[in-house]
Amino acid sequence: MTIIAQYKAAPEFTGLATSTRRAYLTYIKLIEIEFGDLPLAALADRRVRGDFKTWRDSFAATPRKADYAWTTLARVMSFAKDRGIISTNPCERGGRLYVANRRDKIWTEQDIAAVLAVASEEIQLALILALWTGQRQGDLLRLSWSAYESPNIRLRQSKGGRRVAMPAGAPLRALLDATARRGPLILTNTRGLAWTSDGFRTSWAKTCERAGIDGLTFHDLRGTAVVRLAIAGATVPQIAAVTGHSLKDVEAILDAHYLGRDIRLAEAAVLKLEARTKL
Repeated sequence: MTIIAQYKAAPEFTGLATSTRRAYLTYIKLIEIEFGDLPLAALADRRVRGDFKTWRDSFAATPRKADYAWTTLARVMSFAKDRGIISTNPCERGGRLYVANRRDKIWTEQDIAAVLAVASEEIQLALILALWTGQRQGDLLRLSWSAYESPNIRLRQSKGGRRVAMPAGAPLRALLDATARRGPLILTNTRGLAWTSDGFRTSWAKTCERAGIDGLTFHDLRGTAVVRLAIAGATVPQIAAVTGHSLKDVEAILDAHYLGRDIRLAEAAVLKLEARTKL
């Protein structure tokens, strides 16, 4: 049995979320096409890392694809090392080609209003839920009504397993209380059925297109939630308690990606200073 076959049969792969397995399989297929006949002994040759890097760089025109391909290969090699199949992982610390810049990727009040103006009730609820909780799309699509006991929402994030408990803000609470419970999950499609990730992504994209939104994603609502809380005066620990980020991640979001050009934060700081001194 090949390393890839062993990996696909192992809990390290089968235990992943369906969407994650689907994404990995796309790149595993590319790996098999390129290296399917590579002898196991070749993995002990330090030159194989260069071969792997050359393969990754063949996707350099699409850096994210290159990084995903390398990450998948590194995961398979890590599995092989952990199982004693190989002694070293030739893909450790591979570096990244894609550098994300989300500095301007914040949903403004105008952006939000534009989507709400054209969105179905189902998409409106998803938008408000994301803005007030700062959770990932996958966790929101799986969020059950049992997780909401007014005024609080409790959930366990799929990534990292972090438990989060937060009060639902008044606008979100009002919307949840007014929403018909058409099944066990809070977010459902127009037929009252649970969203698939692809189905939600398609409906979301169509809504954004009608609203004239370009360059913003649903995931950007997670960062937007962090910024909204910071502008409202929440501390880093308070923000982390709501969104489930680590303190380090909240600080990184606020410092490196979002707040450097937000005049409202500067205005709030100056107002606080004015209230404390006349000089």
